[in-house]
Amino acid sequence: MGPDTQEFLKALGSPTRQRIMMLFAQGAELSVGEVAERTGISQATASQQLTLLRRGRVVTSRRDGKTVYYRADRDGTLAALAELQSYLMTCC
Repeated sequence: MGPDTQEFLKALGSPTRQRIMMLFAQGAELSVGEVAERTGISQATASQQLTLLRRGRVVTSRRDGKTVYYRADRDGTLAALAELQSYLMTCC
């Protein structure tokens, strides 16, 4: 299993990050502040969690002025799931 898939699994390993991911259903795009408000965590914590999700290719980001917006990274998620499926088919 490659490092990208390991980062993907790490990104989804936290209940907080799992809650954050649910916010991005149906193509939603949210700022760090919106994620913090909707999950009841600080902006600093939201930013840290979103960074880990971005490293794991679970979310992608774009900057608009001073605001960074996040949304689900469908392509990154599908690639990691395909690699994970291949790994599980050969190892087990």
